[in-house]
Amino acid sequence: MEYDRTDVAVDRLELLRAYGYGLCMGAADALPGVSGGTVALLLGFYGRLIAAVTAFTPRRAVAILRGYRPERRTRAREAVFELDLQFLLPLGVGVITSVVLIADIVSSLAESQPVAIFGFFTGLIAASAVTLGRSLEFDSPTRIGAAVVGATLALLVAADIVQLPGSGPIVIVIAGAIAVSAMILPGVSGSLLLILFGQYVFLSNELSAFVRAIGDLVGDGSLAAVIDPGTTVALFVVGGVVGLVTIARVVRTALARNRGLTLVFLVSLIAGSVPAPLHNIGETHAWTTETIAMTAAWAALGAIALFALEYLVGGFDPE
Repeated sequence: MEYDRTDVAVDRLELLRAYGYGLCMGAADALPGVSGGTVALLLGFYGRLIAAVTAFTPRRAVAILRGYRPERRTRAREAVFELDLQFLLPLGVGVITSVVLIADIVSSLAESQPVAIFGFFTGLIAASAVTLGRSLEFDSPTRIGAAVVGATLALLVAADIVQLPGSGPIVIVIAGAIAVSAMILPGVSGSLLLILFGQYVFLSNELSAFVRAIGDLVGDGSLAAVIDPGTTVALFVVGGVVGLVTIARVVRTALARNRGLTLVFLVSLIAGSVPAPLHNIGETHAWTTETIAMTAAWAALGAIALFALEYLVGGFDPE
């Protein structure tokens, strides 16, 4: 007897598609330029993503966790579909896969080739500000004021005039909350904000160390080597969850009430963040003519890469 397994094949295809979406979104999230939210818009799943994220509530999470009890399984199954976990879980695995791979590359290059990697990031950020800003209108005093505030705020932080705390559990949680909530919004890259806050390299190093320590446990590694970077990763994840249920909702509300003004502020924040990666170069290199020329060359390459991507996908539109 033959059985029709078309339903399973379709389910597997959907899982694979969601995982592929996650890979693309994670790559964008891990690099300061195009945001994961913009990639979601371009690939056509942004509405589903936002619906699933905003459906997350503590009550639904508890309902799923209580699903081990027979009398609560029906409600747990309903909560799974309400949160669209059959989409979010493979998407999340794809995002994590990309972020881990890119974090390891960034961690290595930040040590060996800081001029190349951070010059490239500078070009990505500058080009993304240009591409996103093209579609916005600065046609009122309110919008111009929002643009000035956003750009000035980012420049003050990027220029180290406004000092942010260097590290610590609270800073990591806050960084996670802001960065992860930004990752699902069109326009602003979460990794860009981590660079602005001075946490990008630190968190990339910690994530890479955590993944390596987990891998070493299979051999002769020690559990102690997992704890320190694992604690940092856990704090970031906690902050990310908090950000998704708080900051992301606030920004979504602002976009719903005054989309144009909010986007002007967000894109101006990107524009003001252009100098932020240059501090990482200044920590290891004196600003000689050669260093400036090399940084400019890598920045140009980063800008060309983003403009080429914009051309291939038909343009980035934060709207």
